[in-house]
Amino acid sequence: MSIFETLMLLCFGSAWPFSIYRSYKSKSIEGKSPVFLVILLMGYTFGILHKLFYSYDSVVYLYVINFIMITIDFTLYLRNFRLKKHEEDSAVHW
Repeated sequence: MSIFETLMLLCFGSAWPFSIYRSYKSKSIEGKSPVFLVILLMGYTFGILHKLFYSYDSVVYLYVINFIMITIDFTLYLRNFRLKKHEEDSAVHW
């Protein structure tokens, strides 16, 4: 296990709760990129696979936790996108 890999994942992971909270409370998609989130999910998937097949250690759990948080943020993006679309559709009908 590399201490630097662990610290990197902890640093990246510490930002996601704030992003999730902001997405949940603001109900906005401003500043979010679904493409970026999907690329991150792919990167963490590859990191998890590498750990499982080539270099298994407990750091894999940090990858999984980060993956889950990004998935939550992406799900909130989809929710907020639908809310925005619904608001726009409602505004047109009035």
